[in-house]
Amino acid sequence: MRKHVGFLLGTVAGACLTLLVASPQGAHLFAVANAAAHSDNSNTYSQLNLFGEVFEKVKTDYVEKPDNAKLIEGAITGMVTSLDPHSRYMNAKAWTEMQETTSGEFGGLGIEVTMEDGLVKVVSPIDDTPASKAGIMSGDLISKIDGEAVQGMTLEQAVNKMKGAPNSSIRLKIIRKDADKPIEVSITREIIRVRPVKYHVEGSDIGYIRISSFNEQTTEGLRKAIGDIQKQVPQDKLTGYVVDLRNNPGGLLDQAVSVSSAFLQRGEVVSTRGRNPEETQRFTAHGGDLTKGKPLVVLINGGSASASEIVAGALHDHKRATLIGTRSFGKGSVQTIIPLGSGNGALALTTARYYTPSGRSIQAQGIAPDIEILQDVPDEFKTRSEIKGEASMRGHLSADGTEQTGSQSYVPPEEKDDKALAAAFNQLRGVTVNADAKNADTKAAQKRPVPN
Repeated sequence: MRKHVGFLLGTVAGACLTLLVASPQGAHLFAVANAAAHSDNSNTYSQLNLFGEVFEKVKTDYVEKPDNAKLIEGAITGMVTSLDPHSRYMNAKAWTEMQETTSGEFGGLGIEVTMEDGLVKVVSPIDDTPASKAGIMSGDLISKIDGEAVQGMTLEQAVNKMKGAPNSSIRLKIIRKDADKPIEVSITREIIRVRPVKYHVEGSDIGYIRISSFNEQTTEGLRKAIGDIQKQVPQDKLTGYVVDLRNNPGGLLDQAVSVSSAFLQRGEVVSTRGRNPEETQRFTAHGGDLTKGKPLVVLINGGSASASEIVAGALHDHKRATLIGTRSFGKGSVQTIIPLGSGNGALALTTARYYTPSGRSIQAQGIAPDIEILQDVPDEFKTRSEIKGEASMRGHLSADGTEQTGSQSYVPPEEKDDKALAAAFNQLRGVTVNADAKNADTKAAQKRPVPN
């Protein structure tokens, strides 16, 4: 998951001061350490003086009188975005809009975006929004908004330009890898009410649940989905559940934990580990397994990021679910939202990496499925059917192990063409064999009969 829109919210660790009464020998070591700290502080003060000098020169000598507040905001933005792709500063307006987005209702087009090489990159269009209806696709690069070049804008500025009053229109220029020239798209804005959970009964025995994002309404939607499916299908007739997390860009950490809890009786869901060992936090399942132990298949692909990877990793490590699809995105870092006081906005600051219950870091590696299923991709989508993933993002946090890039993210629009979904239904109905094998023979899996 992204400078993109789905942030993982953690808690801010408080400052801690440890006092040590040193022996005379220890006092010498303390003096050396103190001197080193003093040297570091002196260097920092020198750099701050440099910043002050540049600020004054710009203020007094720039060809036009600059806005001091914008200068400071630009400096803060530059400092934070130099850290990694997901840390960012939000001014008061952007912070308010961020809160609206995570609540599940906001005005705009309905796309999850990030910044790549100075352009706005679409991580994923949100289901049933103006963007998805207009044909905006994962991987599209937005180069112009209403005729104005995106190059030079911050992500917040670009997002603000795309938002607007309902029923107003906006023109986007799209660069798509498989297109000979940029594509012009006109979209009418709407109030975006994200329904993060959709579901239906497949055949007469399988509950299909699609989770498209992790906002404040996700767990409630999941509980309703499970409850309604259980009302429609008697427990003794219910074969199991398919949870579809494909192209889900993530969202709120607490929702990832509570969604995992809906399928787990107990145990750890995820842990977050920051710079200092004492900052490690562990999040455990609560509430009990709402599905009463029914078999579970989770679908993932290259667009499954952040909170999606937490859920998939937890259910996999507890041997609660079989994962089918392709390797996930690999966004294994936690962004903590730190409000900066009245009217000053907030920081979304990368404060930790997260780990699955077995201790695996997902950062820049992703989660590999138990059964890899590659979709048949139409010719017009073949050059853009893969997402490079976190490991390809400039300035990303390094992986604990070997970094992995590239994974298919294409999902056929028609269910009858969806091989991963067919494999999931087969798995639950006992057609699939060798389900525990890592990256089982794709061709063999694709030859298995598809239910009508």
